[in-house]
Amino acid sequence: MKKLLAVLLTLMMVLSMSTLAMAEAATEITLWTYPIGGWGNEETVNGIIANFNAVHPEIKVTVQYLDYASGDDQVTTAIEAGTTPDIIMEGPERLVTNWGAAGKMLDVSDLWTEEALADIGATSQAVVAACKTADGKYYEYPLCMTTHCMIIDRAAFEAADAMQYIDEETHTWTTEGFENALRALAAAGNPVTGIVYCGGQGGDQGTRALAMNLYSAKFTNEDHTAYTMNSEAGVKGIQKLADLVTEGVLTADPSIVAGDEIALFCNGTAKMSFCWNASAAASNKTSIAEGIEPFPMAFPSEDGVPELCGGIWGFGLFNNGDDAKAAAAKTFIQFVSDDKTQGPASVYATGFFPVRSSFGDIYAGTEKADNADYAIFMPYLGDYYNVTSGWATQRTEWWNMLQRVFAGGDVTTEVNAYVDASNASITK
Repeated sequence: MKKLLAVLLTLMMVLSMSTLAMAEAATEITLWTYPIGGWGNEETVNGIIANFNAVHPEIKVTVQYLDYASGDDQVTTAIEAGTTPDIIMEGPERLVTNWGAAGKMLDVSDLWTEEALADIGATSQAVVAACKTADGKYYEYPLCMTTHCMIIDRAAFEAADAMQYIDEETHTWTTEGFENALRALAAAGNPVTGIVYCGGQGGDQGTRALAMNLYSAKFTNEDHTAYTMNSEAGVKGIQKLADLVTEGVLTADPSIVAGDEIALFCNGTAKMSFCWNASAAASNKTSIAEGIEPFPMAFPSEDGVPELCGGIWGFGLFNNGDDAKAAAAKTFIQFVSDDKTQGPASVYATGFFPVRSSFGDIYAGTEKADNADYAIFMPYLGDYYNVTSGWATQRTEWWNMLQRVFAGGDVTTEVNAYVDASNASITK
C-alpha cells in the first residue's frame, strides 16, 4: 500500500511539474484591432479566441480595441516607445503603405502559400496586389473585403417616378440617370435629395467614388505614385457636383461627415446616402425610419459601369524581434483566416465578404442573410488606390478642396491645388 501511495505521489508530482512547465512555456501575444464589424466587440472576439485556444491552448492572446479617432495615435506612440502589439488588424493603407513601408512590420510572405494565392486571387487580384509593396513583400494577410456603394430610398424614388432612371436588376445607373433622378426628387417636393458632406475625412470614400465615377476618372496613376483627380474626367466630375448644388437639386454641407449624412438618410431627411456598404446596412437596420425602403446602388457613371472603391481588412505583424511570438502570431492568423470552420465564422463577424473564394456564400440562411444582397457589387471592385503614399495628407486635402469648391472656388484651380499638395506628400 505504501509503495502504491508513493507511486501515485510521484505521478502527481510529475504531472504537476509537466503542467507547470506547459504553463511556463505558453506564449503570450497581443492583438490590437480596429472596429472592423464585430471585431470591435469584446464578446465576439473572446468567442473567436476561445475557439482558437480549444486547438492551441499553448498560446494566450490579449486584445486591445482601437477606434478610428485615436487608434493611429496609439499605434504611433507604441512604435516610438517600442511597445507595439504582435498582431494588428486593419487594411493595406496602414499595414502596407504606412507601417510596412516604414520598416515596422514583418514580411508575412510565408503565409501566402500557393493555395492561398490561388484562392484569394480567384476572388480579386486587386486584393493580392494591395497586400504587398512594390518589391514584393507582403505586410498583410487578408481576411475580408467589401465594395463601398450608396443607398437610396426606393419609396421616395417611386413616389417621384425616379426609379425609371435605375437598372433595378444590376443596381446601376448612368450619370444622366442620376441627374434626372435628382431633378425628379426635387420636383416632387424633396428639399434634400443627397448631401455631399465635407466636414472632415469621415466616410470620404463615398465622395471620392461619387466624383470619380461620374466620368470614369482615375484617382491615381496605375502604379500608385501620383494622385490624378486633376485629369479632365476628374475635374469634370467635381464640376458636375458643383453645378448640381448650384442648380439646387443636390446639397453640399461643409459642417457634417458621413456619419451625420447616414443619420439624415435613416431619419428620412435625405433620400440617399453616399456612404454605405453591407456593414452599414446591418448596423443601421434598426435606425431606419418607418416608410423608408433602402435600395443599395452602385455609384452613377457615364456608361453605367461603375468602378467601386473597396475595403480590405486583415492582419499584420509588428517586428518586435521575438521569433517565438511571431510564430505564435502566425499560428493565430492562419487559424482565424484559413481554417475551414473558423475562417468563414471570422469573416461573418465582420459583416463583409471573404477574400477566399472557397468560403462561398457565408450569409445564406443566417440572420445576416441580407448582407448577401451586397455581393452583387463585388465584380465592380476597382483599383485599391488607398495604398498610395501620402494617403493621410490626401484625405485632409480632399475635404478641404471640396469645401473651397462649394464655397464658390474655381473647380480647376482648387482641384489642382489639392493634387499638388497631395503629391508633394508622397514619399519617393
